[in-house]
Formats: sequence, C-alpha cells, structure tokens
Amino acid sequence: MSEVRRNRAELARDKKATFGADVDLLQYQILAEDQTKALDLDNLTTEDREKIIQSGVDLEENNRAGTFLQTDHRIVHCAAKQPGLEVLPMAQALEEHPWLEELYWQAVPVDADKYTAQAELHFQNGYFIRALEGQQVATPVQACLYMKHESTAQNVHNIIIAEEGSELNIITGCATAPSLQSGLHIGISEFYVRRGAKLTFAMIHDWAKDVVVRPRSGIVVEEDGLFLSNYVSLKPVRSLQMYPTTRLTGPGAVARFHSILVAPPGCELDTGARVVLEAPHTRAEIISRTLTTGGVIKARGHLRGLEKDVKAHLECHGLILSDQGIIHAIPELEGHKAGVEMSHEAAVGKIAEEEIEYLMARGLTEEEATATIVRGFLNVQIEGLPPELQARVDLAIEESEKSML
Repeated sequence: MSEVRRNRAELARDKKATFGADVDLLQYQILAEDQTKALDLDNLTTEDREKIIQSGVDLEENNRAGTFLQTDHRIVHCAAKQPGLEVLPMAQALEEHPWLEELYWQAVPVDADKYTAQAELHFQNGYFIRALEGQQVATPVQACLYMKHESTAQNVHNIIIAEEGSELNIITGCATAPSLQSGLHIGISEFYVRRGAKLTFAMIHDWAKDVVVRPRSGIVVEEDGLFLSNYVSLKPVRSLQMYPTTRLTGPGAVARFHSILVAPPGCELDTGARVVLEAPHTRAEIISRTLTTGGVIKARGHLRGLEKDVKAHLECHGLILSDQGIIHAIPELEGHKAGVEMSHEAAVGKIAEEEIEYLMARGLTEEEATATIVRGFLNVQIEGLPPELQARVDLAIEESEKSML
C-alpha cells in the first residue's frame, strides 16, 4: 500500500471516532488579498504584540535561530539567522525548491477530509523550516500563526525537514487577536526527520473561546531519527480536533508525544496521537496530562507495532475539577508480530480530599492547596526538551493557573 493510501486509510478510521458537531465551512470567510494591508514587526499594534509574545514568540528575536510570523494570510516577518537553516513562506519554498513537490501532501493526504481539501483549495501560505544536513540548530526557531479578523478561516500548510544528521528545535505559537471571538484555523503540517536527525517541536495554543481548530499532521521518521512533540493548550477554545500520525520507517527511529490540556466550560478537545512502528528496534511514547474545569476532553492514543523488537508506552492521566467536566481516555495497542512490547496506563479522577487536607494542615488555604496540586499535576518535566522550551511550557502553566480555578 502506498504511503498516501495508508495515511488515507488511517484517517478514515479517525473520522468514525471523532465527536462533536460538524463545522460549516461556509460560516467563515476567506480573506482576499486586498482585505488586509501588508504588515511588518514595526507596525503591529501594542495589543497584537502582547498577544503574540504570550504565545511564546520573542519579537526581539533574542536567542532565536529564525522567526516566522503570519497574520491571517499575510507574512509579517520571516528570517533565518543561522547558516544551514532555511525559514521561508511555503509559497516561496515551493518556487525555490521544485523537489518539494515530492513531499507536498505525502505525509498528510489532500483528500483526507473537508479540512485538508479547503487547505489545498484556499492555500494561504504557512512556513517551511529546514535544517540542512549535519547542521546543529540548537537555538530555537520560532513560528507564529496569528488570526486577527473576525469569523475568518486561516488555511496554512507547513513543511518541516531535519536533514540527515541535523538537529532542529522549534517553538510554534498559535494565537488570536484580543478582539477576535470566532474563527477557523486549518493547519496542515508535514514533518520529515531524516536518518540520524533530531527534531523537537513545541506548540503552545492560545485561541479565543469560539475558535474552531483543525490541525492535520503527519510525521515520517527514518533510521535512528528522533521526533519529540510537546503540545500545550490551556486557554478556552470552542473545538479542537487533532490526531497526528507518525510513521517510524527505519530501525532505531523514536517518537515521543507529550501534551498538557485544560478544558474550561464550553470547550471540546478531541486530541491524541498515533505512532506506527514499521521497523525493528523502534520506540514510541505518548503521554498526556488532561484537566477539565467543565469542558469535554477525549484523549486518544494508538500504538501500532508492525515489526518485532519494538517498544512503546501510552499514558493518559486526567483530573476532573467540575461535575460538568468529562474526560474520555481511549488507549489503543495493536501488535502484529511476536516480540512487540507495548503497554498503556490510563487514570481519570478528582483531587483526593486527604491531599487538600494535608496541605491545609500545613497552613495553606483550600484554594492554595488546590492550586498547588494542579500545578504539580500539569508541570511535567519532559525528557529531551531544551531548557528554553521547558521554561516556556512552565510559564504557560503559571500564567493560566489562576484562570483554571
């Protein structure tokens, strides 16, 4: 079965398992080229700058190897500051690199669903980030997809490549303008981790309460490659549906997914990850921490071992802080050969009264005790995450703590 047909079959299974109301694409307008003026960093409003900074982007570009910033469909800023690194708008990358057509829509099939179809029919750029062979881009590259106009659809396509023997760290923040309430974000992302390369991808979402988010991602990891994904969503969003599929195609390939999710009232989060271990001696890990204060979370994980001598683990821990909140954990293990070693652990519950009483006995108020427990539950130290990326995740948790409780 071809790669595209395989991905299409996997995504067809996902569509049967999703929940929540369907999205009417016609509710969201596609901005024409002349509907927004050209922007640059200097003429961003103070409110926009503050919101973009909150999503993890340093507009001064301190300690950053490169920057990409897109508002609606307009490129605001795009630059690479290190040799051996490419950061380009997707349209420009397709023009400059004809060979990209061989990768375009390969990790994610264009006909997977109506969201991938719209991303192709109404293409609005996105980013191309590439570390050249053997280049160590340890300083983070930052990318931000920002939505500013009310009730619009943002349709982007991203391709990230870590060439053979390279290292690439990316912080990407998605956010909306303070005045925006409703919108649709469709983000197609295709990752290619070549032999012996390492790619770390940290994504922090900061949407508005009535925004619908539909990422569609595919990852291919070759021999001895390493892909680390870290996802944080702590703010209100109407509906989020994402389920990236990773294929470990070469011996020794590794994929790790870590996610931290909070669902306030009115939020519907359908998230997870699938890893297909196609080669011997591959490794995979999917770990999530989910917390609901009244929203609905469906936390998925699917590990599929197709060869012997593979190891994989799935872990989902959920914490319910409101009787209106729901967490549905769906761990799935699928082994096809003798010698696979896969495990899963799932737990959903509430804060134990004795834990709160213990902390209150030591001088904390009930609110302080609850906040301390929540912070410890969400603040997971992620193996392999560069210190600056870990600091950004910690800050996002700290900033959101008061609004959770």
